[in-house]
Amino acid sequence: MSDLDWTLLALAIAAVLLAGLLVAAETAIGRVSRSRVEELVRERPGKATERLRDLIEERARYVNVVLFLHTTFAVAATALVTYLCVEAPAWGPLAGLGIALAIMTVVMFVALGVAPRTLGRQHADVIALRSAKFAMMAAAVLGPLVSLLILVGNALTPGRGYREGPFSSTAELRELVDLAEADQVIDDEDAAMLHSVFELGDTRVREVMVPRTEMVWIERHKTLRQAMSLALRSGYSRIPVIGEGPDDVVGVFYLKDVVRRIFEHREAEHAERIDSRMRPATFVPDSMLVDDLLRDLQSRRVHIAIAIDEYGGTAGLVTIEDVLEEIVGEITDEYDTELPESERLAGGGLRLSARMHVEDAAELLGFDIDADEEGVDTIAGLIAKRLGKVAVPGTSITEHGWVLTAEQAAGRRNRVTTILAEPVVPGAGAEPAGIPGATGSAGANGGGRG
Repeated sequence: MSDLDWTLLALAIAAVLLAGLLVAAETAIGRVSRSRVEELVRERPGKATERLRDLIEERARYVNVVLFLHTTFAVAATALVTYLCVEAPAWGPLAGLGIALAIMTVVMFVALGVAPRTLGRQHADVIALRSAKFAMMAAAVLGPLVSLLILVGNALTPGRGYREGPFSSTAELRELVDLAEADQVIDDEDAAMLHSVFELGDTRVREVMVPRTEMVWIERHKTLRQAMSLALRSGYSRIPVIGEGPDDVVGVFYLKDVVRRIFEHREAEHAERIDSRMRPATFVPDSMLVDDLLRDLQSRRVHIAIAIDEYGGTAGLVTIEDVLEEIVGEITDEYDTELPESERLAGGGLRLSARMHVEDAAELLGFDIDADEEGVDTIAGLIAKRLGKVAVPGTSITEHGWVLTAEQAAGRRNRVTTILAEPVVPGAGAEPAGIPGATGSAGANGGGRG
């Protein structure tokens, strides 16, 4: 090899090393989070951390400049190696081209792909701090050229590209969450919680509310002592106050207000009525989206709202706890007496809460059903629709190879609270495999627990 060849080889190696460093810097700058940068500013105040914070404010601009530079060095290295291989006297042009292709494929994958990106991820803080100054200087010089090239690329790119951001739909963002879960970046519970947050935008108040039949309320003429007794017996600290009936909600009583009044004036527990201490009720339509409801309750600084149906009657009540349970799962405290929504039984059967959402119940039983198409929300509602009348204990239907039997009844309305699901026995027709009406219980009264 001549002196020129050695010089070109040295330049090619230098270009690969520089490109690798730039790939690591690009990865680190793109990965470091704003919260981590703020921590670095507090832990190590100085020009370096302040510079990194400024860089993060315009992250895309600096990442594009670094990307342009590492692409330039990578192309330069490829060109130099190709020239050396093609001009080598020991090989012909075609053999030299193939050798150059093989060499640069390995170099690109290892030296410009796996190694620098791994370092950029593992040491994002350190590399981002050390490369921030260089990125800013490069952006000052090459920024206009890079911006021009991006404009050209956007003009040539069909469709919206990234003008609207990297995600064109919620489904794509959900897929990213699934990938993060598969790669064990986040655990299963965190992934389920994120999916629940996405689903809030499609969930209506009627799907999470405590229905009217399970509400605990108090008449407005009751005394403070009677109200406090009801709160202690039910375990709810926020209870609707009604006038002529459940459709006439006139306010909400808070246990704290009553306790404070009785503590300050002992005689008030018998002398004063609850409507003198109630607070105004918040009313929302039962068709309201849950994420809108959460924002509304936060802005009003209340924890409970009365859901109104399309006819203006009381459909139920909903609390912030009901919304949070859609995200984090069931929340129980010392006063909750609910059993799990589903319980597996011997013989392959299940006992389900009558309030369990029909789609959740269908998934548990291994078949698909569309709640919107059926026009029902709960498994009890599905049984009532199939029967054409309100289900009573002992009535049953057959659905997708399962016998669904209304079981336990409770309350003064004798309302069904559990459903027994049993697989159809071959040759037995629609009769359940077990004994209809077997005892069990699930569900509890709803109310504004604080």
